[in-house]
Amino acid sequence: MLYQIYETQRSIMEPFADLAEVASRLYNNPSLPLAQLPMAQRVSAGYDLMHRLGKDYEKPVFGIHTVDVDGVDVAIHERVEVDKPFCELRRFKRFSDDTATLEKLKGQPVVLVVAPLSGHYATLLRDTVRTMLKDHKVYITDWKNARLVPLSEGEFHLDDYINYVQEFIEYLQKNYGNCHVMSVCQPTVPVLAAVSLMASRGEMTPLSMTMMGGPIDASKSPTAVNNLATQRSHSWFENNVIYRVPSNFPGAGRRVYPGFLQHTGFVAMNPDRHATSHYDYFKDLIKGDNESAENHRQFYDEYNAVLDMDADYYLETIETVFQDFKLVNGTWDVKSVKGKIERVRPEDIKTTGLLTIEGELDDISGSGQTAAAHDLCTGIPKTHQMHYEAKGAGHYGIFSGRRWRDMVYPVVKTFILSHQPKPEQAPVATTAPAVVAKPAVRATKPAPAKAASKVMSKAVAPAVKTSTVKAMAKPAAKAPVAAKRKSPPRAA
Repeated sequence: MLYQIYETQRSIMEPFADLAEVASRLYNNPSLPLAQLPMAQRVSAGYDLMHRLGKDYEKPVFGIHTVDVDGVDVAIHERVEVDKPFCELRRFKRFSDDTATLEKLKGQPVVLVVAPLSGHYATLLRDTVRTMLKDHKVYITDWKNARLVPLSEGEFHLDDYINYVQEFIEYLQKNYGNCHVMSVCQPTVPVLAAVSLMASRGEMTPLSMTMMGGPIDASKSPTAVNNLATQRSHSWFENNVIYRVPSNFPGAGRRVYPGFLQHTGFVAMNPDRHATSHYDYFKDLIKGDNESAENHRQFYDEYNAVLDMDADYYLETIETVFQDFKLVNGTWDVKSVKGKIERVRPEDIKTTGLLTIEGELDDISGSGQTAAAHDLCTGIPKTHQMHYEAKGAGHYGIFSGRRWRDMVYPVVKTFILSHQPKPEQAPVATTAPAVVAKPAVRATKPAPAKAASKVMSKAVAPAVKTSTVKAMAKPAAKAPVAAKRKSPPRAA
């Protein structure tokens, strides 16, 4: 009922929001008489703010058209490779007419970026993807809004999420011989489960796993998000945040955790900060500071765009990750595509490198929650494990913005490249990754991190905690370069 009331209110407000946009332009157009009136700039700013507070925010686009690769503009073509009922595997295919650049692109690692399904769209990782495209072939999971998925497509459970990840990994392995996987925030848990199950079956696993700011062990350094999940029962969540999709959407009747409720929760975590941000936007419009105003619009166009999550998936995530801690307790059973119940055993992973990344100021996933993966993955040689803490970075800072580009990405790039086999080794499923890192152990006394290459020392040392970061043992190998061909292809 609440969802229907919200939709009715939104429908009523929509024409007023559109009218406010028109009024703002009327008072801001210097060629019109209204713009010459006293206080016209303030009136225009007020209408503009009213429009943005009342408008409906649709799914953003990635909008990545080119990336710079060593001074060469490489064109990006975005396309859907695999279309599942609740998710699309999206590829960012790179094109270049420069032969040398093309040969370099063709030999670079393949990375599956698993985006979070926790309220926002995968476009939240736009900066992550844009940066990764300079040195990697990038695919990303683009989760669909559950209210747009018809009931005929069935339910979506946490087990289905894990099966999707395994299917995408196998798809890339089939096409490229192998791949690397990166998970940001929420998907760290299901990705670790997916790789664990593949290892337990004796299947080929990714060359490396990069896990960033996720609740592997949510009991460590609990945050406000963790506390809410533990202070409320499973029935409380089911009775208070789960509603059926109204009849005006393709997914009518589906039980979901609505996006508008999630957005309310996001804002409620820092209401003063958002109020100040909107007031600053109002002042920027009055001053004519178009650059600051546009930065505000871009941020909130992304932040305010939210999706509905299927109820089964959401409730099972709360129970499994934040209440019962099934992963760290070793009690997590998952139903495979074939209907077989399998126990998640991270200790079965043997040949996949593990990199965990945390932000020093992360208030979503507390300190130690992601690093806990090292304690679970005891089958991975210590020389293939690494933990990195980004100094001064919050939750979003580890995958977006200056700190991501300048501090975190060089670590990720070097780790992935160091686990990338030579071309003749790529199809071999049992080949262990190259040695790149010292054991991920908790040092009792701080010791200076030893960088094994100039790149790593410059990129990592300034922002690394010496008691938690595992220095590289050998220099990272350069990306393999394919042999020149008389008629090279134009895409990579």
